[in-house]
Amino acid sequence: MKFIDSDSLLSGSVGQRLTRAETSQSFGPALADQSAAPRNPVELSPRPPKLLVAGIFAGVGGFEEGFRQAGHASTMLCEFDPAARHVLARRFENTEITEDVRALTRLPDCAVLTAGFPCQDLSQVGRRRGIAGPNSGLIESVFKLLKESSRGPQWVVLENVPFMLTLDGGRAIRMVTNRFEEMGFSWAYRTIDARAFGLPQRRRRVVLIASRDHDPRPVLLTNDVGALGPGKRGNYACGFYWTEGNTGLGWAVDAIPPLKGGSALHIPSPPAIWFPRRRAIAVPAIEDAERLQGFEAGWTCLEDFDHRAGRKRWRMVGNAVSVPVAKWIAERLTAKVEQFNDERAEPLPEIGSWPSAAWGRGARRGKAVVSEWPVSEPSLHLASFLTHRVRPLSKKAAGGFLSRLVKSTLRYEHAFRADLEHHVESFKED
Repeated sequence: MKFIDSDSLLSGSVGQRLTRAETSQSFGPALADQSAAPRNPVELSPRPPKLLVAGIFAGVGGFEEGFRQAGHASTMLCEFDPAARHVLARRFENTEITEDVRALTRLPDCAVLTAGFPCQDLSQVGRRRGIAGPNSGLIESVFKLLKESSRGPQWVVLENVPFMLTLDGGRAIRMVTNRFEEMGFSWAYRTIDARAFGLPQRRRRVVLIASRDHDPRPVLLTNDVGALGPGKRGNYACGFYWTEGNTGLGWAVDAIPPLKGGSALHIPSPPAIWFPRRRAIAVPAIEDAERLQGFEAGWTCLEDFDHRAGRKRWRMVGNAVSVPVAKWIAERLTAKVEQFNDERAEPLPEIGSWPSAAWGRGARRGKAVVSEWPVSEPSLHLASFLTHRVRPLSKKAAGGFLSRLVKSTLRYEHAFRADLEHHVESFKED
């Protein structure tokens, strides 16, 4: 097997970070120990209280790691997948780990409940069975626990794919928000792009925050730096789905498309990357995929569980919540936030899809006019971000993708097709 050193594929200098300006041109009841020192020793104001967090559908701990980095602690994690539970047990050693949300009879004492509930029935490339599907429908177990909890958490944080806002005319988001309102919760949701947090992954996810005790709108909807405008490709590396090619590419300039737990070929697999300066077509290492989600490299290593678990790692990483997004949410929950102005809010449509951001409080609902970029963290070019060796896309995978692409009506650059053909031909020379 040939490997390509990612350092030789850089389109810019190694370690070069981009500011937002440069990028746009180129493209409560449960409190834990508070003994930790203040983040800024000069600041005399008290440190925000540490919150206890319970995680449902915890996966490999994206939410939990983000909250931990923000100074909070996990008290219970629930995850059905045994491989993911193995990762959780190693990464959160002193935390209770349970298996099946349907078997839970009550929530532990916690201030925050997180749930990145299954997206298979809500995804654009998934089963599309909707919110009542066998996987995504498990969100009902969360509502049952909340309903039967006498005190309940101060905050509930959910995460899922943006397609839930449009599938079946927005049925999923209507059901979720209706359930919260029936229990007396205020809510706010927003579509957030992971690129805003310095990750070269175009990963758009809906984050919904609900609370009986607080107004979630200032937490989620007041910070906004504006959307990133489309940029020119130049010589930057471009990510795409080699498993697609019929109806879409997942094309991403200077980034990869969203890491996924599945694909159109029904296998968990990495996206491919086109390095135009070297005419190379390659796939990133799983360690860089972990880093593209904000984890440390090796986070999902399963050598002591199943040494043949390569695809399991891709699935687990693809299903994870991006750590920097979770950390930002955690920090916002205890930050002093400005008041939300709802005087000129547009009402939500009674039928059809819902917007990318919205809120509900009391008897009112409204559309929120915010971008998918609440912040803009410095970032590296994709090629510079990769620190592990990339692997050439196999002849079979590249040839299959090229065949589908040529037969399709998709628009693509001639140089991209030429380099794909060059890549496939290069195997004949070996």
